[in-house]
This record gives sequence, structure tokens and C-alpha cells, in this order.
Amino acid sequence: MGAMTASPGRRVLLAAPRGYCAGVDRAVIAVEKALEQYGAPVYVRHEIVHNKYVVQTLEKKGAIFVERTEEVPPGNIVMFSAHGVAPVVHEEAERGKLATIDATCPLVTKVHKEAVRFANDDYDILLIGHEGHEEVIGTSGEAPDHIQLVDGPEDVAKVEVRDPSKVVWLSQTTLSVDETMETVDALKDKFPQLISPPSDDICYATQNRQLAVKQMGAEAELVIVVGSRNSSNSKRLVEVAKQAGSREAYLVDFADEIDEAWLEGVTTVGVTSGASVPDVLVEQVLEWLSQRGFEDVEIVKAAEESITFSLPKELRRDLREEAASLVAERGGSGAAGTAGA
Repeated sequence: MGAMTASPGRRVLLAAPRGYCAGVDRAVIAVEKALEQYGAPVYVRHEIVHNKYVVQTLEKKGAIFVERTEEVPPGNIVMFSAHGVAPVVHEEAERGKLATIDATCPLVTKVHKEAVRFANDDYDILLIGHEGHEEVIGTSGEAPDHIQLVDGPEDVAKVEVRDPSKVVWLSQTTLSVDETMETVDALKDKFPQLISPPSDDICYATQNRQLAVKQMGAEAELVIVVGSRNSSNSKRLVEVAKQAGSREAYLVDFADEIDEAWLEGVTTVGVTSGASVPDVLVEQVLEWLSQRGFEDVEIVKAAEESITFSLPKELRRDLREEAASLVAERGGSGAAGTAGA
């Protein structure tokens, strides 16, 4: 056979779990199902999940991605992305006479409900997360007067609250577990009566993928994370790999973005993927590596995942008819009837 036989000692550590989480799987299937049931176009507000390949694939099937609700012509169907939206966005859709499908991940919805509950009890809410990220914008919008963003431990110094005995922290679901706990510790030093969310806000998938990378980073000189630049959980995997001892870690959307120079002096490559990444992209990376002598693949298993979520309930209704009736209501304001829901 060719000269590129597997060299002794060259191996790939493949993370498990990796790739699609239950919320992403549900959101992507929801777009496909909506296109099947209602025909194109189906508008999606913001990228359904933060992955370039997924968005391009769905665009080819007839999904139209917009950044603002106002971009959707009246009488159409709009879907909200897995990252969730603020209540004002639901109002925009109503004003714009749009039928909506909410593909927000249930684990993000959980954080929204926590925010509403603590705001109703008049707590100051410290939301740990990345400024400008879709999920943070959505959660903050549930109670803007009560929520302030804390973007990492260095942000703690400037946090001020009305009553230090009524303070709670919540977080974005896709953060670094270690960095978040660092931020929480700093907040607790400042506000000893700070309370924690009823259950951890960082989701199971984020935690499991970071756990697998930690195990890998100790042995792999190079870690390749498949994921998009705007994917928070994917970027965190790169950071976690470096903290765990990997000499280098890189984020790539596709195998052809890998630089051969990265392999110099490397005997062990770790491979994983973010929660919005289809496994076909990982398979292409493994193929690329095997052509360069890295054929031996070992699975690094950090957890079992069996969580699934049922599809958005709106897919059980005739949304085309609902959308048409919204426009037919002679410009009348107020919510449209959802008879036959």
C-alpha cells in the first residue's frame, strides 16, 4: 500500500460525548420538519444553532435566516433559535403578524423561568455569561431591571446590588465550568449571602464535553475542536484543552482548515466537537488525520448521554393557516385566536 502507513505511536483520542446535544438536535429537526410540513420559506430568527455547516444545509432546503423579527414579511412563519429570545421578541412577532415556532432549548427555558421567579421576588440577579451572546440577550430580557451581566471573574469588582441579602447568580448554559465557579467564588467573597440557582445552569452537554476534553488534554499535544467561531461552547473546549495540558488547541469548521504544520512533533491528537456540530464533520477530520498516519483511534469516554427532548408543540398545528388569518384580521391589534391548536 501507500507510504503513509500508520506510524508507531501516532494516535487519535476521540472524545465521547461530543457533537450534538439534545437541544440542538431538537432545533435542527424542528426546522426540517417545519419545511416538510409547511413548505418553504420558513424564517429563522438568528442562526438556529451556531454552526456554519448546519445553517448552510438548512438554507439549501428553504430556511431563511434573519437577525431581526422585522425582516420577516407579515403572514409568514418564524422560528426562534435554540438560544432563546427575550419576551419583547414574541411581541415583535405578534405585531408583525407572524406565526411562531419556539425552538428554544428547554434547558435555556429553565434559566429564563429562574430569572422571572427571582425577579418577581425582587432579587438582584447576577447573570454570568458573555456579553452580546444570543442566550444572554434572551435571558436578560426576561427581567432587565433586575439582571446585570458578570462576564468573568474580572467583572466582579464593578458589581453593585441594592440589598446584599437578596442576591442570586444564574448563568449562560455553555460556559467553562471552572471559570464560572471562579466567578461564583469571587462573587461569594463580595456577597457572602449570594444564593445559587436551584440546579446548575451550565447544561449537561457543556459539562460532559469539557470533562472529556480534560481527560484528553493531559495526553494529547494537539487538540482539534470542530466547531464554529460564534459557538460559545466550542470556544470553551479550546480553552479547556489548553488548561488541561495540551500544547496547542485549535477550532476548525472543516477538515480543510487544519494546518499540516500543527502536526509537527505531535504523536497524540485529541479530537472533539461542539454541541452544534454534526458528526459528519468530525468523520472528515478523522479521515484527514488517518491520511497523515494517525489511524489509531481511541475513544475517551467521559459520560453516557441519553437525554432527548420532544419537538416544539407548534409543529402540531397548521401554522400557514394561522399566519394567513393573522394578516386577514383587518389590521386589528391583539393576539390572534389559535383555534384548532
